[in-house]
Amino acid sequence: MPFLTTHINTQVAAFQLMDDNFSFSELFSHTASRQLSQMFFAVLLFHGSEYLLAIIFHGKSNVTLKSLLISQQYILAMILSILEYLLELYFFPELKEHWWISNFGLLMVVVGEVIRKLAIITAGRAFTHLIQRYHEEHHKLVTHGVYSIVRHPGYTGFLIWSVATQVMLCNPVSTVAFTVVVWNFFHRRIPYEEYFLRQFFGEYEEFAKRVPSGIPFVK
Repeated sequence: MPFLTTHINTQVAAFQLMDDNFSFSELFSHTASRQLSQMFFAVLLFHGSEYLLAIIFHGKSNVTLKSLLISQQYILAMILSILEYLLELYFFPELKEHWWISNFGLLMVVVGEVIRKLAIITAGRAFTHLIQRYHEEHHKLVTHGVYSIVRHPGYTGFLIWSVATQVMLCNPVSTVAFTVVVWNFFHRRIPYEEYFLRQFFGEYEEFAKRVPSGIPFVK
């Protein structure tokens, strides 16, 4: 059986080499498996529940795949964040072992998710994924519940959630990038959206003075 013995020895040596060079043993280590699986389920839950709630409040016939909130830019951002994770796992594996940071990120993912979904459920049919330029019958100004704390709790929740996914992965570059990009998006979106809200609701001006936007440094 010399051939079989040699073959087995070759396979063992190959796996040892793979272990020394990151490969599957590192990729599917306890740390990577836990953090990547948490990321997968966080993304799945967020987008799946967005779509489901849109159907519940607006009816399936009025809901498109846009309600999943998955754009090309979003997909690219997520791919780059996973790429950063794998590169850092390879070159700086100890970076991913800061469990207090990762667990804090996981907690904030849950907080962001809860805030976002409370905003949707509280507003009901008045909550839409697209900015409404024309007033519709079901479009009303919601000022109770989470809306009595911040004017745009849906945006607050998404900002927390998106940044927290990168904290959970211990991704320093993506954490900063997600913070800047998402904040800048809402910094531009909120004034534009509130222009129409002021046209729809005469009491909105007083509401805006009384309740903060929910996005830091955005009045």
